[in-house]
Amino acid sequence: MSRPRIVIVGAGFAGYRTARTLSRLIRHKAEITLLNPTDYFLYLPLLPQVAAGVLEPRRVTVSLSGTLSGVRLVLGEADGIDLDGRTVHYTDPEGGVGTLPYDRLVIAVGSVNKLLPIPGVAEHAHGFRGLPEALYLRDHVTRQMELAGGAKDSAARSTFVVVGAGYTGTEVAAHGQMYTDAQARRRPPRDGVKPRWLLLDVAPRVLPEMDERLSRTADRVLRERGVDVRMGTSVKEATHDGVLLTDGEFVETRTLVWCVGVRPDPLVEGVGQPLERGRLIVDPYLQVPGRPEVFACGDAAAVPDLNDPGSFTPMTAQHAWRHGQIAARNVAASLGIGDRRAYRHRDLGFVVDLGGAKAAANPLGVPLPGPLAGLVTRGYHLAAMPGNRVRVAADWLLDSVLPRQAVQLGLVRSWSVPLDTASPELARVPGRPERGPDASARGLVQDRPGEQPAKSAASEGPAGDGGTAEPARSRPGGEPAKNQPGGEPAKNQPGGEPVRNLGPAKAPAPGTAPDPAKRPDRPATPAEGDS
Repeated sequence: MSRPRIVIVGAGFAGYRTARTLSRLIRHKAEITLLNPTDYFLYLPLLPQVAAGVLEPRRVTVSLSGTLSGVRLVLGEADGIDLDGRTVHYTDPEGGVGTLPYDRLVIAVGSVNKLLPIPGVAEHAHGFRGLPEALYLRDHVTRQMELAGGAKDSAARSTFVVVGAGYTGTEVAAHGQMYTDAQARRRPPRDGVKPRWLLLDVAPRVLPEMDERLSRTADRVLRERGVDVRMGTSVKEATHDGVLLTDGEFVETRTLVWCVGVRPDPLVEGVGQPLERGRLIVDPYLQVPGRPEVFACGDAAAVPDLNDPGSFTPMTAQHAWRHGQIAARNVAASLGIGDRRAYRHRDLGFVVDLGGAKAAANPLGVPLPGPLAGLVTRGYHLAAMPGNRVRVAADWLLDSVLPRQAVQLGLVRSWSVPLDTASPELARVPGRPERGPDASARGLVQDRPGEQPAKSAASEGPAGDGGTAEPARSRPGGEPAKNQPGGEPAKNQPGGEPVRNLGPAKAPAPGTAPDPAKRPDRPATPAEGDS
């Protein structure tokens, strides 16, 4: 008799934990297959440190094949799930298509960027959801500082606007200010213009979901560092020359970072099961009602919060990591191995890295001040990472004694990291265009095979580099994610739903070839927070 086939779609916090736990529980009693677009697990909470040059990119990635023994890795993007036929259809990185049959399915596709109806954001903003976006932002900020040295628009180039004062936006602004200040000290601009970072949010305070004392700590650290923190303010319109704020002020800038939220992967909508704000509704055992062989977890699943009846657990990395363990146990139980468990969580608190020795932390509900918070924050991340701990600690040590290497590598171009993409974890490449879920509605078109995206004036706006076409990106949500080091959506952002992360730009030149890595286009669905 053949062994049962278990297919896990997605290797984010939930999918990776599911695969790792199942490999220990099942051992050789079932075939475990993990379908993912990349061959690594990305530790999202440390992305701001990658963008600021503290950590090298590979430090926040963990090899799937190297850490998941007994798990077969299939590189590809799921573009359809046939529940009746019990198959998952996917497209591999080279455009080939394949099908994975299953006896048990775990849907853990996570979340993607979302485009908000704010004029100009899609064309002129940058997002912060995947590793390509972090690498691009690092190059972009470095380039703007270098160009500002002798440019007439030096003030605009050395001004950086971050929208969303949740976890990610706060960390990006805190680390970004330190990064650009260090560059300015080593190479002072001839006109004396200093780097300027603005952090905007319509919420009344920074990190609105945190304890007020820690929110005040973060606000004080940002202001002392020179960040212009403006609460009750957001972006009304983004243009080529800057951004118009909701208070009427126009800020000249070439950089707009949108950190206002995420939404569930659009693949979930095509499954054909009941949804809650774009997430698959599951029972407390993470099973899809009426489909006992199908499980869902992480940002893709609306999991009942047994500690708060009538609500669902927020979209945070902390919950996704725990979902994965319970999903694995319940999949194993469905095969007669162990007993199943309902998902119930206990709040572990949160940590926010503000750069250097500064942080805001609330482990187990105990607010910590000063350097102790910084020590606990970094200790938490080292403990939470499933790999690379020594390398991360080594980078932190080197960063404390050596100057950062402020160079632009140019490996990720602006057009390769668009906002409206169903795959923020992948950079677009020539000949393999990808159109996001909102592209058709906005009239966006695809690249011609092998053709570079066309340059346009619009793409050189606040997000522009002054010489290359610049798309952007975005992340939004519905309810703020609570108590999570990975990221928190800012409340009540303009556009109807509270949000939290970026927005990209225009799609490249039109073409006729279908996108092999493209997921089905579906209407955007409001969702929650950020993992």
